[in-house]
Amino acid sequence: MRQPLTIAAAQPVCAPRDVAANAAAHAAAVRAARARVVVFPEMSLTGYGLDAPAVAADDPRLRPLAEACADTGSLALAGAPVPADNGGGEHIAMLAVDGSAVRVAYRKMWLGGDEPDRFTPGDRPGVLDVDGWRLGLAICKDTGVPRHAADTAALGADVYVAGVLEHDRDARVIERRVSRVTADHRLYVVVASFAGAGGGGYARAAGGSRICGPDGGVIALAGTEPGGLVRAALA
Repeated sequence: MRQPLTIAAAQPVCAPRDVAANAAAHAAAVRAARARVVVFPEMSLTGYGLDAPAVAADDPRLRPLAEACADTGSLALAGAPVPADNGGGEHIAMLAVDGSAVRVAYRKMWLGGDEPDRFTPGDRPGVLDVDGWRLGLAICKDTGVPRHAADTAALGADVYVAGVLEHDRDARVIERRVSRVTADHRLYVVVASFAGAGGGGYARAAGGSRICGPDGGVIALAGTEPGGLVRAALA
């Protein structure tokens, strides 16, 4: 029988372009969360400056985060720009970090704004298996595209997990998108939303990270300030 999955959404303080400082903040959040899975916002390791250098999976600056995951038995899903596997182009990605490895788990499929000037979209939805649960992965604009949630749900996802960044004036966008996903697909939804200064013109991001049930009800909701963290046991 599948056991409950303890999952958290974190919105750590971000130092733009300072991967070492951000990895340390991520590590502290993982240790505080006491969760099997900890989700972070879009480009959480660099901030949203579209000129932030890409982060390789073997970057030694990620070691504190990997060590925190090893010590706690957690899986961290952190945001960063990454180089493409073939050496050409870059992606906005979600890194999966645990005690054994750092790897690219998902590449953002639906780019917005100026992102296509630098980044290449991913070509497929992504799902991770964790302790009998299937986590469907999404990054920001993906959540606003009904086809993305549908294609992810079709892979057998139990939970729709997203790292996002929205201006504080657009906080309701997150709520509307979560409501649509739960109504259409009856999935748990976990959103880690940047708070505070996110970079790239986001002087004040929305925060409000949340965990919602398949019925759309809010199980846990963070505030608007950086440093927030929410957790829940999904059954």
